Amino acid sequence: MNRINHRMCKKNIPLYVLLLCGGVVSVLPMIYMISTSLKPNGALYEFPPHFFPALDKITVENYVYIFQQEKFYINFLNSVVVAVLTVILTAFIAAALAFCIARFRFPGRNILFGLVIGTMIIPGTTLIITQYQLATFFHLTNKLLGLIPFYVAWELPFSTFMIKSYIENIPKDFDEAVYMDGGSTFTVFFKIMLPLASPAIASVSIFNFLTAWEEFPWALTVINDNLKRTLPIAISGFFGQHQFTQWGYVFAMSVASLVPILIIFICFQKYFVSGLQTGGIKG
Repeated sequence: MNRINHRMCKKNIPLYVLLLCGGVVSVLPMIYMISTSLKPNGALYEFPPHFFPALDKITVENYVYIFQQEKFYINFLNSVVVAVLTVILTAFIAAALAFCIARFRFPGRNILFGLVIGTMIIPGTTLIITQYQLATFFHLTNKLLGLIPFYVAWELPFSTFMIKSYIENIPKDFDEAVYMDGGSTFTVFFKIMLPLASPAIASVSIFNFLTAWEEFPWALTVINDNLKRTLPIAISGFFGQHQFTQWGYVFAMSVASLVPILIIFICFQKYFVSGLQTGGIKG
């Protein structure tokens, strides 16, 4: 047995090395971003360049400057409002749509699901002109509400696909028991499906929060007021300021913007893993 394990370990060495290299490549940009945020702005252009700042040159002046800006908190709050509302609306609509498609048989059911899945192949940036015309028609330009409906529309197909796959793995005996006790379809949805499908809903909600939190092109297109812009647009505002890019401020704000994402992922990690595993079985 030991010889077999030893041989298997030898065979897996190239795989381990490849995984290690991939992990290093993935982590290095984040490490560089954090190390640069702890350097003075002028130290970034020093020669020879240093990946890590010397201990005597580490400073938090970039973070102090960012946190002293009132506009940072306004843009941060805008991102929180947009991301949270997008996640809530997408989760509810996608869960309801997935429940209807997974549990009911009606004419055009497969066509409807095919249309939902088909929209996943359309890049969002190709629809910016049409979306801007819609936003103008409904007077949603230069408003935070001009972001949320379009974010929900972008995230709805993937969320529906994942939640539907999860619901199909839930035994129909639960539904039938509710119906036999005189419960309605709404009772099944709110009392049975939503609690049991919570891992899938939580997993897609993490993706949806990340998408709404870091989205840039549409937010830049539809909002012109600096006090109504989200955090990614505020970060881009430091590019080219004072005739050069203040990379210390850019990376400090970028690190600050990662904190909510890390907190959400840590809190919902178990739902994220279980939702992806079960929801992808029948996809």
